[in-house]
Amino acid sequence: MPNYRRWRVSGGCYFFTVNLLERKRHLLVEHIDLLREAFRIVKQKRPFHIDAIVILPEHLHCIWVLPENDNDYSGRWRAIKKHFSKNIPATEHRSANRIKRHERAIWQRRFWEHTIRNDRDYASHVDYIHYNPVKHGWVEHPRDWPFSTYHRYMNNGMYPAYWGQAAPKFIGEFGES
Repeated sequence: MPNYRRWRVSGGCYFFTVNLLERKRHLLVEHIDLLREAFRIVKQKRPFHIDAIVILPEHLHCIWVLPENDNDYSGRWRAIKKHFSKNIPATEHRSANRIKRHERAIWQRRFWEHTIRNDRDYASHVDYIHYNPVKHGWVEHPRDWPFSTYHRYMNNGMYPAYWGQAAPKFIGEFGES
């Protein structure tokens, strides 16, 4: 079994990309209330702060800040995925291996994680998150995508109303090609 190395920083700030196994399905927006519930329940039991998030039909990106002396983002993701998977109808095809392991075939097993290193890295990842629905062709402007913290950032004056009409320049590592 591979030994995945992750950089863990207690109280750290992290960027994540989490994907559905079947990228053609739109489960995340079709069951948005259930996904929000999964986040809410996990946050109540194991607090963390979501600084920025975008939920697309088949994947999501977010930035979390963990509490001091805590670096267990993997356990939180496991709980979020589990809650979501247990509460949606079982309509997906499961491989023999997933059946043997009693696993649903909703999520990719792993996720992309990047530890935010400085203010510039943070700003670049926030912009990447908020521009992502445009990048993937779901909308023409970030303000048109309903499942994003873009609206909070704009309402708080962190983005001008016209932000995202031209593609911003991103600096950093991102969890998709």
